[in-house]
Amino acid sequence: MLRRREFLQSAVLFATVPAIVRGQNLNSKLQMAAIGCDGKGWSDTQEMAAHAAVQHVAFCDVDLDRTQKVRELNPEAPVFQDYREMLDKLGDKIDAVTVSTPDHMHAKINADALRRKKHIYCQKPLTHSVWEARQMQTMSAEAGVITRMGNQIHSHTYYRSAVATVQSGAIGKVRQVHAWCAATGHGKSGFLGRPQPSAPVPGSLAWDLWIGVAPMREFGAMRCYHPFGWRDFQDFGNGALGDFGCHILDPVFTALKIATGPKNLTAEHSGMNDEVWPAQTKVRYTFPGTELTVDGDLPISWYDGGLLPSVKSDVPASAALPRSGSLLIGEQGTMIIPHVGPMQVWRDGNKLPDADFPVQENLNHYHGWVDGCLSGQQPSDGFEYAGNLTEAVLLGNIGVRYPSQTLHWDAHATQITNLPEANRWLNREYRGGWEWEKQA
Repeated sequence: MLRRREFLQSAVLFATVPAIVRGQNLNSKLQMAAIGCDGKGWSDTQEMAAHAAVQHVAFCDVDLDRTQKVRELNPEAPVFQDYREMLDKLGDKIDAVTVSTPDHMHAKINADALRRKKHIYCQKPLTHSVWEARQMQTMSAEAGVITRMGNQIHSHTYYRSAVATVQSGAIGKVRQVHAWCAATGHGKSGFLGRPQPSAPVPGSLAWDLWIGVAPMREFGAMRCYHPFGWRDFQDFGNGALGDFGCHILDPVFTALKIATGPKNLTAEHSGMNDEVWPAQTKVRYTFPGTELTVDGDLPISWYDGGLLPSVKSDVPASAALPRSGSLLIGEQGTMIIPHVGPMQVWRDGNKLPDADFPVQENLNHYHGWVDGCLSGQQPSDGFEYAGNLTEAVLLGNIGVRYPSQTLHWDAHATQITNLPEANRWLNREYRGGWEWEKQA
């Protein structure tokens, strides 16, 4: 079975040798390809292009109409619809890739890039299944490349300052955590089931490539899946927990040094079917404690769809919680970490002055990854960290399929031990032509 730390320890890493020297292209630029070019893909590509050491040498999007803006960044760079063709034709000219596609394609694209030893910046959640998250940890360690997940606020002064404050002992050891987001698990597409075909596939869109590893279904209409509604659907997205969990739980995992999966979890929801995620979910996790938590296990509760925690803490009932964020209840105080906003520290019903706590520098998450690729220094949230965080999020979505049942998770064995039938959701069947080899 997979053992995260062993892979990092045993993999042959080349951290002391700059990436552009290791690669095929011995020049002064990090030669980059963008996979996914509009929406989040555009902002990712734009941010990377702003780094003086980056040169985009290729662009790829299954919808060619969504490549107009990136073409202006380098009119001479070829444009592809199939990332596999791009990697086959230009593999020796590409040092690094950004992956800004729907969730269901992250792992397959990453796996193909890692086999070619390309540095990767991949949007969150890192993968669509727990098995894929483990594969990303294994393969990235073996490839010896620089990786990072696109949870951009990890590098923001707000989250960095909250992490430093927790680790300074300002609220004492943490007893429990509550995290929530206002977003619903469905509602972006306007459908509660599978849309009926109602429009032809646009000429600019390669629908077979958009479906990729997922089971084939007919195109519905613009926006019901592509380009934004896909998050609602279980075949493609991961609901509100998958969308925001890797953001909102990130400072919690970082501050408390959570480096393993939960021991167990129990979920509830507002109702679901086989197509879309629930509008509202609650997930109660139990994690092993760390040096920064009180003795024993650490409970972490997740709420979405506008649900908020109702719990006694140092925060008075009159103080409004942010629409999305987290609450860390410690022995000596309580911290609120808004998504995205300055932290608040409360003690005995009083908000403590902001000046009492350290302020960390705001860093560019994108450029930090580029600098890592150039120097060989892995940022703090590479695929080892991102895989662990993503695993916890996706286990919550498995729990949603078995409401009110406590699932016991053996992280070492990668198994749900008390409900064997739930293990079917740890991975997915890949569509013919899109299979990929399982790593040892």
